[in-house]
Amino acid sequence: MFETIDHIGLAVTDIAEAVALYQTQFGVQEWEIIELPERHMRVAITTIGTSMVELIAPTAPEAAFAKYLAEKGPGMHHIAYRVADITAALATLKAQGLRLVDEVPRPGLHGTLVAFVHPKATMGTLIELVQHV
Repeated sequence: MFETIDHIGLAVTDIAEAVALYQTQFGVQEWEIIELPERHMRVAITTIGTSMVELIAPTAPEAAFAKYLAEKGPGMHHIAYRVADITAALATLKAQGLRLVDEVPRPGLHGTLVAFVHPKATMGTLIELVQHV
């Protein structure tokens, strides 16, 4: 089912501060900053090897992601696995009885389709499925 790790999502409080940390401490210079005003989020993405790192920060105190950070704090948010057929992957997981956040894929960044598996079904880790179309 999983082809490769697509990206790791990290919750941060400040995108500029997190990007600066990666640039100065780890030498990761190239970042794409994406504003998602409808979701009150800002995302920074970089490629390291064949995978990506995605930094996610809220842009408003009422954002769902701000509530997540207030409860859980910064750090690992999710791991995303690339799949060839997200609809088939979701059907397989549902048939196995796994609890899904998304039963139907939704649009993701850069023209992808994404869906999440509930962390209660995966020993506490939020898993994202990503299909590049």
